[in-house]
Amino acid sequence: MLSGLVIVDKPQGWTSHDVVGRMRRLAGTRKVGHAGTLDPMATGVLVLGINKATRLLTYIVGTSKTYTATIRLGESTITDDAEGEVVAAISAAAVPDEAIHDGVAALTGEIQQVPSSVSAIKVNGERAYARVRSGEEVKLAARPVTIHRFEVHGIRREPDGDVVDVDVTVECSSGTYIRALARDLGVALGVGGHLTALRRTHVGPYTLEQAGTLEQLAEELNILEMSQAARALMPNRELTTEETTEISFGRRIAAGAPAGSPAAATAERPAAAFAPDGSLVALLADSGSFAKPVLVFAPGNAAPEKTAGPEA
Repeated sequence: MLSGLVIVDKPQGWTSHDVVGRMRRLAGTRKVGHAGTLDPMATGVLVLGINKATRLLTYIVGTSKTYTATIRLGESTITDDAEGEVVAAISAAAVPDEAIHDGVAALTGEIQQVPSSVSAIKVNGERAYARVRSGEEVKLAARPVTIHRFEVHGIRREPDGDVVDVDVTVECSSGTYIRALARDLGVALGVGGHLTALRRTHVGPYTLEQAGTLEQLAEELNILEMSQAARALMPNRELTTEETTEISFGRRIAAGAPAGSPAAATAERPAAAFAPDGSLVALLADSGSFAKPVLVFAPGNAAPEKTAGPEA
């Protein structure tokens, strides 16, 4: 059965679910999921899992992401991006470059961020964007996110223009909304702001250089095999033949690191365990003096203790 990750360069205008639907047809299987959505306006890295690799997706969702983006100062929109109606316009022509850099610096590090009201966050079981579209006013709670890097590459001004376009790179924790950063930068500068372009270049260890367009993938379905995907994503543990047999049947083996050690694998951050032939056998978590399987991939194994991975 075909299993692995596919790194897609998502086209503009497509939803993540649209891409999953196309991949189901290309791969000939219903079992396809994605590791975190991209807005329709955005392009770039979308990680898909096929068949058994859907179990890896839950560990990819929480990884850091990197984006290139353009923030337009001087206009606010209802969606905080270019797809929404402009609801306020205040000239940004007089905003100095230094103030822009200071505003970016203030939004770097550990911050509290209020997601866009048209996000996919559920409010009482319904997506926030659906409530907004029905005319409801939605106010979401602030949540902690980490902006590891927020770098300005260019500040573009049109002669006699009222808007200022700021080209940036953002490296951030999972759950960060780049359009909320654009909104908050505009608010801090007193002129409003929204996102006009967004491209995701990294999801954890997976990069745009590995990605294929849907047209390219239709010609040749380039799949990152399970063992390669797990080696890049997680701490690695090489098993002996005896350990491989034990783990294949869901049994415990000796821990890979002492309890409490920073190197100890956990259920949230397991180690990828490989047989002597290099194949992925399981994901392991250390518990005291033992390591136990969180997920087992070897054929003919016992049922895994946990099955994970979002499926669209």
